[in-house]
Amino acid sequence: MIWVIAALLIWGLGWVLNAWLARGPMAGSRAVQLAVPLIFGVTLLAVWELVVRGLNVPLVILPAPSVIAARFADTLPILWQDFAQTILKGALSGYVIGCGAAFLVAVLVDRWDFLRRGLLPVGNFVAALPIVGTAPILVMWFGFDWQSKAAVVVVMVFFPMLVNTVAGLREATAMQRDLMQTYGASYWQALVKLRLPAAMPFVFNGLKISTTLALIGAIVAEFFGSPTVGMGFRISTSVGQLALDMVWAEIVVAAIAGSVFYGIVALAERTVTFWHPSQRR
Repeated sequence: MIWVIAALLIWGLGWVLNAWLARGPMAGSRAVQLAVPLIFGVTLLAVWELVVRGLNVPLVILPAPSVIAARFADTLPILWQDFAQTILKGALSGYVIGCGAAFLVAVLVDRWDFLRRGLLPVGNFVAALPIVGTAPILVMWFGFDWQSKAAVVVVMVFFPMLVNTVAGLREATAMQRDLMQTYGASYWQALVKLRLPAAMPFVFNGLKISTTLALIGAIVAEFFGSPTVGMGFRISTSVGQLALDMVWAEIVVAAIAGSVFYGIVALAERTVTFWHPSQRR
């Protein structure tokens, strides 16, 4: 009971401190913007640790953060091999292929209207298909190595990226397009100098959405067949062995990888679309 009371006290102190920082005179500073989520995360981990230990929660139900950290440190070579197999090979390659192909197809769809009328409804249908149904089929088609995981990622990211890019290419107003025609610009000149720059916020929106879909697709695809390495393989086998601390260690790796992946895309967006109102401070 003492552990639980301590957890409640820590949660209350963290709440009060964050509320004070958020309303204080330095609320808009960069330091406070970084401190608030950091304090919240540390408070959450401390409460988790104290509650699990105070209530004697079994390891197979919920391991304490200290137990997860110990397993993480002890299995770094295994975690790195799983990361390289799932993220660097499966997720990243599928992300590049799927988003790149979707961008090129979006340009064609924008150029020829019959493609938009015929392809986008099919895309909506394919995007609605459950991954647990398509992943086993693609694993049987492309084998058990990372190529099948990349294929699953391509299917997952292609149509969200396509829809966002097509919407972005139509963002330029009719007056702006008429002005380019008045200047004698060809279709491709107007595309490069007007419509693609205007579409960049939409393109990066699709890229950011696809970062999450790529990680989910690569990990889930490994549940249906993979070599004896990979994050999805490790999670499924560890669950069968009731090694929940290893499962959480893999979840930590996935969370870190996803955050870094998303952050890189967001940083690229800020660099490319510095002129957009959403990037102004």
